[in-house]
Amino acid sequence: MKQRTEAANTLRLHLYEFGHVAPEGIGYLPRRAKVVDDPDIEVPELARDICRMLLDQIAQFTARIDALKARFAAMSQDAEMPRQLQTMPDVGPITALAVETFAPPMEQFRRGRDFAAWLGLVPRQHSSGGKQRLGKTSKMGQRDIRRMLIIGATAVIRWASRRGAPKGSWLARMLERKPIPVVAVSQANKMARGIRAMPTRGESYRGPVLIGA
Repeated sequence: MKQRTEAANTLRLHLYEFGHVAPEGIGYLPRRAKVVDDPDIEVPELARDICRMLLDQIAQFTARIDALKARFAAMSQDAEMPRQLQTMPDVGPITALAVETFAPPMEQFRRGRDFAAWLGLVPRQHSSGGKQRLGKTSKMGQRDIRRMLIIGATAVIRWASRRGAPKGSWLARMLERKPIPVVAVSQANKMARGIRAMPTRGESYRGPVLIGA
């Protein structure tokens, strides 16, 4: 996926050199391909050939990514726990399989907060003047699961930013007071607690915890 992103960014920069501006993101690739294929748009032939080569590379990467996603999706439906975890919004096949593969049995964690702490999603505590204070998250624990949960949490926040988080909800209050990266970690913390709860209770996701809580 990183290689596809790099190729797409290189294509965008090549076209920018010749005055053709397109927003970042793989979703805007058709717009760039249209520029490359339009003979009426002034782009040197050598540059056009390079752009076509980049488009071919991106198509190959996309085909491989789609094939891997299909495999992950099939694998995640073969086991009870990944199926269960995917009932939570923004927990996809890869995240669900990562939790099953890399995390200890959820029964080892007494509370959801303990699992979130194991992932490094709980602020560290330190004393100052006899008072307990919360610092930055420890960032210890399993990095892959933590990163994927933060990506999923960021997707929730972007959705809420476009549609509007329910008035008075936890997420709405957090977005009013905190920067988005901080809110994303807090949201990932809530997701981790929910992930721990589902297998231990033998239940699927019963939200709305993510946006409405």
